[in-house]
Amino acid sequence: MDIYNSFNMLIFHKGNMELDEELKTFINLWLIAIFSICYCYLIPPRISHGVPRLLSLLPIITLFFILPLPISTVHLAFPAFFFLIWLGNFKLLLFAFNRGPLSSTPPLPILPFIAIALLPINPKQPNNKLSDSVDPSHKPILLAVKAVILNVMLHFYKYKDNLPWDVVIVFYFIHMYIGLEFWFAIAAFLVKIFVGFGFKIEPQFNEPYLATSLQDFWGRRWNLMSSSILRASVYSPIRAIWTPTLGRLCGQMLAIFVTFAVSGLMHELMYLYILRVRPTWEVTCFFVLHGVCTAVEVAVKKAVNGRFQLHRMVSGPVTVAFVVATGDWLLIAQPLRNGVDAKVINEHSMILKLLGLKGL
Repeated sequence: MDIYNSFNMLIFHKGNMELDEELKTFINLWLIAIFSICYCYLIPPRISHGVPRLLSLLPIITLFFILPLPISTVHLAFPAFFFLIWLGNFKLLLFAFNRGPLSSTPPLPILPFIAIALLPINPKQPNNKLSDSVDPSHKPILLAVKAVILNVMLHFYKYKDNLPWDVVIVFYFIHMYIGLEFWFAIAAFLVKIFVGFGFKIEPQFNEPYLATSLQDFWGRRWNLMSSSILRASVYSPIRAIWTPTLGRLCGQMLAIFVTFAVSGLMHELMYLYILRVRPTWEVTCFFVLHGVCTAVEVAVKKAVNGRFQLHRMVSGPVTVAFVVATGDWLLIAQPLRNGVDAKVINEHSMILKLLGLKGL
């Protein structure tokens, strides 16, 4: 037993050293990112928008693709990729053409500009019903309840080999949802500290488990930051370009499909950064499938024109079940094959112990 405990302590000590190094790299990464955005604030706005401004931003966009490469810890690699490569670069691309949250009249002050560029936030827009109905700062009571749920789930992971697979999959999806909410809550907290409590931001989730359709789930409830960026950078341009040729409905359906395909490719790239294995394209297929189904759903709704509608008590469970079932099949298959679930649980345990809290 002494040898076993000594071996575990050695592994844990090694894990702590690796985590310490990753944290240092993570902090340096964000310092470089902040200085890079300062350049974006000072230089490109003085250049005419369009291709000239895009060329001035390309070095920063390229740098953002490189910065997360040294990070292998899932809890650090995900925000580095999602905040910089996905959201940050898409915001800079929009900014190059004088669009998106970084472009405003009058120009944003430097602190809000940095926060919006580097964090998963959008400034609260006036007359936004969703912003008024959902607290963008994340309600503390709800976060506390979700923290308790996550802690209970992490405890039950010890016994996941004895649980039905369907139960484990549901646990994984709840874990992913709560984990994302906490990252967004941290971003909101940092904004309040460094930018000011008067700076209001949009909500990031709107209770996705209450969705009544795929259009409702992806467009109005799940990860609204990504939805907003993809809507501005992919959906709206595609729809505007193709509607005169294909017609209003077909142009909208094509825009939906392309938007989901782009989202799938970005998720595939995220898996490459986190897993460091060859892409299998399963996650791309997941989003392409949901793009097709969402486009068909929109077409059917327009065809029936309100004459027929499933009750939310039926459509809600069906929607959530479809997302979970297809997610089990395509979305999380590759991470599970590469042991990401065990890695996430171990990392969470180490983080708790480093914080002086009881681990798993």
